[in-house]
Amino acid sequence: MAPASVIKFNPTSNLKASASQLIFNGSYCVGVQISKLGKIITEQSYQKDELDVKDQTIQAYYMVLASERILKILKENKKNAQLLFEKTINLANAGMIEQTDAKKLSIMVTTVDNALKATERQIEQGYNILRLQLGLESNKSIILSSNIEDMAKKYILQTLVNDTFNIQNNMDFKLISMQSEIAKKSIDLKKTSYLPSLAAFYSYTEKLKKPVFDMTPKHVVGLTLNVPIFSSGKRLSQLNQAKIDYNISENSKDLLIQQLSMQEKQLMFNYKNLFDQYLNQKDNVEIAKEVLDNMNLKYQQGIISSLELTNANNDYLTSESNYTSIMLQLLNAELSLRKINSKL
Repeated sequence: MAPASVIKFNPTSNLKASASQLIFNGSYCVGVQISKLGKIITEQSYQKDELDVKDQTIQAYYMVLASERILKILKENKKNAQLLFEKTINLANAGMIEQTDAKKLSIMVTTVDNALKATERQIEQGYNILRLQLGLESNKSIILSSNIEDMAKKYILQTLVNDTFNIQNNMDFKLISMQSEIAKKSIDLKKTSYLPSLAAFYSYTEKLKKPVFDMTPKHVVGLTLNVPIFSSGKRLSQLNQAKIDYNISENSKDLLIQQLSMQEKQLMFNYKNLFDQYLNQKDNVEIAKEVLDNMNLKYQQGIISSLELTNANNDYLTSESNYTSIMLQLLNAELSLRKINSKL
């Protein structure tokens, strides 16, 4: 029997570096695709918010232009009424007509003046809203270079709505379509949990103090394969839930398509009705102005009373107010049609 021998192990010290590279992982691949879709949906959300801000700003702009038109008409009307009142009061003081006629005209002047002051306050409020939409300070002055008639010629009279509705341009449709695409990719993501993952690795070991007996290589290269085997039904449950979420997303998309189609038809219906009213009211303004001019002439000739003149003046101001209101509503209707097509 050979005598026992002792193998001595010297203290060792190692310097080790390693690196790994993922070769295949289904969850990672699908996750990258979902992250790209997430970036797109973020950009689309920003575009939708930008569209909403533009819509609100243009509406505030139209409102100020409409009020400015009414103010201009009231100033001109007050000037004429004041001049007529001064002539009438002189005739009344000379005893040529009764003082009652002068007093009746003074009521007309006061009524126009009150309407003028109310319109000025409305304009100031409109400018404040416009400053807010534009992000300007409250004391910042704004000068509008256009008038509401210019806007009507640009968006109504010269280019009547000819664009057909393309739902692919609608921002709400784009957003829900992208959400549906993400839900579809989520199904693929859950399916990848059944797939194995493969990674390569490399390891380098530099031994500063080597033992007497050492067979460990410096360089090690290999592959790591992870195969999912059992998850107690968790993966299947998550996959089924992803499919349900996708079906819900598709149903919401179909519902939105129907809603947008109905909305576009309703907007077009409103636009055509308002356009017909716009043409009729435009004729009414011309008639009311002609009647008022004739009444002014007849009053100065003593043919009609001041009450008849006051009524004619009120009819004219009402027709101008209605005409401006219809013009504003028509511009906003045209704006809504452009917004639903994302063409602001």
